[in-house]
Amino acid sequence: MNKRVGIYVRCSTAHQDLDLQRDDLSEFAKRRCWQIHQIYEDKGISGAKDKRPALDQLMADARRGKFDLIAVWRFDRFGRSVAHLVNSLNEFQSLGIDFVSLNEAVDTSTPAGRVLFSVMASIAEFERTLIQERVKAGVARAMANGVRFGRPRVGIDYQRAVELRGMGWSIRRIAKELKASPSTVYRLVGGE
Repeated sequence: MNKRVGIYVRCSTAHQDLDLQRDDLSEFAKRRCWQIHQIYEDKGISGAKDKRPALDQLMADARRGKFDLIAVWRFDRFGRSVAHLVNSLNEFQSLGIDFVSLNEAVDTSTPAGRVLFSVMASIAEFERTLIQERVKAGVARAMANGVRFGRPRVGIDYQRAVELRGMGWSIRRIAKELKASPSTVYRLVGGE
């Protein structure tokens, strides 16, 4: 049985032509005796965008099992970053879908392609770890310089809240009177 392929092509500007990508990938599919399920085209859409209509449709069709493999002209036509590419490849792997990048000569259905994917996944994990370390260091530095994180504290008149609660007011009524949230008032005087 011939494999069904979803082909994805993209260019960043509307005046660029997708013919080269489309023709190369169609010819490649023909040589491999693959049946083209659909060619998904995002024209004039940056690869940095989170939402790309054709890519979103390709991902939805992949989840529905409409094809056996995905072919792209180059990695940068598909992924926003190494992390995006690796996450997508992990999803494809879990769905039993192979991934082929024509110009990088990567095919995850081959042993060499799987090894390259493993190396890319390791690099993406390394990149994530570096980002986490930089964020932690930035937060620690900001805290050392007096920056406070989280919601600002609400200052309420504790004595007034206790007095109103003693008069039988409800937590909600006290909160409204003191312009505070009911949970804040409850935390201060709820048990009294």
